[in-house]
Amino acid sequence: MTILTLAGALGMFLYGMSLMSTGLQKAAGTGLRKLLASITSNPFKGVLTGLGVTAAIQSSSATTVMVVGFVNAGLLTLIQAIGMIMGANIGTTMTAWIIAVFGFKADISALAVPLMALGFIFSVSKKDKLRNISELIIGFSLLFLGLSLMKSSVPDLRQTPEVLEFITSWSGHGFASVLLFLALGTVLTLILQSSSATVALTLIMLNMGWIQFDMAAAMVLGENIGTTITANIAAAVGSVNAKRAALAHTVFNLFGVVWALAIFHPFINFVQWLVSLMGVDEATATIYGISMLHTTFNLLNTLLLVWFTKPIARLVTVLVKDKAPQEDASEGGIRYLDYGLVSTPELALAESSKEIVHFSKVMKNGLEYLAGAINSADKEEKFKAYRDKLVRYEEISDKIEYEIVKFLNDLCKNHLSNESKALVRSQIRISGELESLGDSGESISRSLMHMRAYGRKLSPEHMAKLSQMVGLLSQAYEDMIWNLENADKLKDISNAELDEKAINQFRNECRDAELSGLEDTEGLTAKGDAYFETVFYLNTLEQLEKMGDFLINISQNILRA
Repeated sequence: MTILTLAGALGMFLYGMSLMSTGLQKAAGTGLRKLLASITSNPFKGVLTGLGVTAAIQSSSATTVMVVGFVNAGLLTLIQAIGMIMGANIGTTMTAWIIAVFGFKADISALAVPLMALGFIFSVSKKDKLRNISELIIGFSLLFLGLSLMKSSVPDLRQTPEVLEFITSWSGHGFASVLLFLALGTVLTLILQSSSATVALTLIMLNMGWIQFDMAAAMVLGENIGTTITANIAAAVGSVNAKRAALAHTVFNLFGVVWALAIFHPFINFVQWLVSLMGVDEATATIYGISMLHTTFNLLNTLLLVWFTKPIARLVTVLVKDKAPQEDASEGGIRYLDYGLVSTPELALAESSKEIVHFSKVMKNGLEYLAGAINSADKEEKFKAYRDKLVRYEEISDKIEYEIVKFLNDLCKNHLSNESKALVRSQIRISGELESLGDSGESISRSLMHMRAYGRKLSPEHMAKLSQMVGLLSQAYEDMIWNLENADKLKDISNAELDEKAINQFRNECRDAELSGLEDTEGLTAKGDAYFETVFYLNTLEQLEKMGDFLINISQNILRA
C-alpha cells in the first residue's frame, strides 16, 4: 500500500502539473502566440522568449518540444531555437522554487482543498477567462496535494537504520558517488518525463535525510541531462533542422554538466553561500539550496553559451548531415504541421495558421495552370500538360485539407479557450474553401476537355475575356493571401470586397454581351454553333466567378475567428 500510495501521489503531482500547464496556456494563449512571433535573430531575445514561455506554461519539456516543432515547420531558424532553448532551461527553474517555497516551507497543501472549491466555482462561470483560471487553480491544488501525499507516504528510513545505512553508503565513494547520483537523476527524469517531478522527489529525499546536499545537487545536474531526451524523441521523426535543435539542447546541457562537475565542490559552496545571504534557517537553506543550484547552474550556463549560439549551430550542423533533396512542399507536401505540438494546442495554432497560408499559395499556383489550360485549349499537347497539373492540384488540395482538419481536430481534444476554438472553426472553414478552389480548377479543365471532345473551341474573343477574368481572380488571390498573412491585425476586408465586386460585375457584363450577341446571330447552323460555344464559354465564366465566391468566403472567415 505504501508503494501504491506513493505511485498514486506521483500521478496526482504529474496530473496537477499537466492541468496547471493547460490552464495557463488557455488563459494566455493569444499572448503566447504574439510573444513567439516577436522572436528575432537576436539570441538574447530568444533567451527571454524561451524564459517567458516556459514560465507561463511551467514545462521546459513542452517548450523545447514546441521549439523543435517550430524549427521543423520553418517558423524558427536553428539559431533562434537555440536561444529559446537556453531561456527554457532558466524558466523551468521557477517550478523548483514554487515547490520548495509552497510545498516544503509554507506547505500550501492545507489550502489545496479550499482552493479546489474556488476552482469549481470558477469552472461553472460563463466567462471563458474564469473557466481557464479554474483549471490553473485545480491543477495547482492537485500538484501540492500530490506532493504532500508523496512526502507522507515516503517511509522514514531513520526508523530502519540498516536501510538508511545502505543508501547513505552510496555517498561514501567520492566522485564516483557524484556520478552515481547524476545517473540516478538522469534515469528518473527519463522515466517520469518531467524534470519538475524529479526535482520534487530529490527535495523529498533530501528533506527525509536519505541523501546529503551534494548528492541531491548531483541528481539535479542529472535531471538537466534527462530532460533533453524528450526533445530528441520529438525530433526523431522531424526534419534535419528539428534534429539539430534537439541535439543543440543536449550539447548545451551536457557542456553545463561537464563544467559543473569539474568544479563540483567549489560550485556547491558558492550556491550555499548565495543561500546564506537569504538569512534563512539551516533546514530551509538546504531545501532552497537545491532550487538555487538549479537556477544558478542554468543561468551561468546560458551566460557562458549565449555568445556561442552560432558555433553551436555549426557543430550540430556538422553532426547531423543534410538529407538527400526531397519533393518540394510547394508541390503539395505539408510544410508546417508538427504533431509534436499537439500537447501545447494554444501555441500549435500559430503553426496551423502558417500551414493555411502555405495552402493558399499552393492554390494560387493552381490558378496559373488554369490560365495556361484556358489559353491552350486548342493546342492538344499543351492543354494535356496543364490538365494533368490541375488534376494533380485537385488531389493536393484534398490531401492538405485532410491533414489540416485532422491536426485541428486533434488540437480540440486538448482543451482550448473559446477564442482559440473560434479560430479552429475558422481555419477548418477556410481549409474547406481552399480545397473547393482546387476542385474548381480541375472541373473547369474537365469542361474544356469535353468541349474539345465535341470538336468545339473558344474564339479568340472568348479566350481573351476568360483570361481577363483569371487576372481579376489573381488579384483576389493576392488580397486573400495578404489577409491570411495579416489575420491578427486585420480590421476589415475591403480589399477582398472590391475584388468580389469587380469579378461579379465583369461576369455580368460578359454574360449580357454574349446572350445579346447570340440573339443577333443569323442562320440556323450559325445559331447552333454559337449556342454550343456560348454554353461552354458561359459555363467556364460562371465557374471562374464561383472561385471568386470561395475567395471572399475565406476573407470573411478570417474576421469571424
